[in-house]
Amino acid sequence: MMHGREKSDSAIVAAKPPNGAGVPAEEGVERMAGAEGNAGQDHTHRAQDRESVSQGLDRVRHVARTRKKERFTALLHHVDVERLRAAYSALKRDAAPGVDGITWYEYGQDLERRLVDLHGRVHRGAYRAQPCRRRYIPKPDGRERPLGIAALEDKIVQRAVVEVLNAIYEEAFLGFSYGFRPGRGPHDALDALAVGITSTKVNYILDADIAGFFDAMSHSWLLRFVEHRIGDPRVIRLIRKWLKAGVMEDGGVTATDVGSPQGAVVSPLLANVYLHYVFDLWADRWRRHHAQGAVIFVRFADDLVAGFSARPTPSGS
Repeated sequence: MMHGREKSDSAIVAAKPPNGAGVPAEEGVERMAGAEGNAGQDHTHRAQDRESVSQGLDRVRHVARTRKKERFTALLHHVDVERLRAAYSALKRDAAPGVDGITWYEYGQDLERRLVDLHGRVHRGAYRAQPCRRRYIPKPDGRERPLGIAALEDKIVQRAVVEVLNAIYEEAFLGFSYGFRPGRGPHDALDALAVGITSTKVNYILDADIAGFFDAMSHSWLLRFVEHRIGDPRVIRLIRKWLKAGVMEDGGVTATDVGSPQGAVVSPLLANVYLHYVFDLWADRWRRHHAQGAVIFVRFADDLVAGFSARPTPSGS
């Protein structure tokens, strides 16, 4: 359910950069008409890893940018030991452990052996996602927000997969989406709002949020949306495992048929994918072809600001 209220300020939509042309032949893709896009811890070692994993995704980005009606059919090979190591290094050192009880420091005591073993399990299908540990944090309105704390290996694999998927989806996501994206944050969204207020003739604003979005997101629809771009069944299976892993609370595990735990590394990307298809593409098309007067949007995850120069009416939808 979406809640909203009128305001007398405005927001602004950021333009999506133009796409290029050309594509390397090596990347595994599948044509699909009508669907979007294809497809030791010393400082020197870490720097080399970052350079290696970055170069490995350049081809993915290029294909995602230049082949808009194809799906990626071979992605899991990008989740190699180097990318898992980089994912581990990027995690918060002092984060609370999940149901496995393993901290970042404990895992690092035998890091290389553990990463090689984890890589092998991921690629032969033996990796199993563990339930998230439920934790509650207070909200400003006095209620509590449920968080899901993933086991350390789940965090590592999720972060590695998210990096690969970001190379694809960052070429597709629209400019007015700001939440949980590389190089974007709350200040960027606020800057866009400030520009809108001063440069766009907008007289009405709808400030809205989707109630309980992360807890109620449909798994079946989410996977259908992901499959518009991702044709590698191994990656789809990983996402399904994370969605279905369940939640541990008070010593018991509850199955999860809907939603994606807030706090899980993969959840923000999955939320953006879902809302890209459910809202962003529709809103952009409506704004371009049906809206009367100026219309602008800023979306930060499940929070949205929409600005209008004329009061929206049912006939304008």
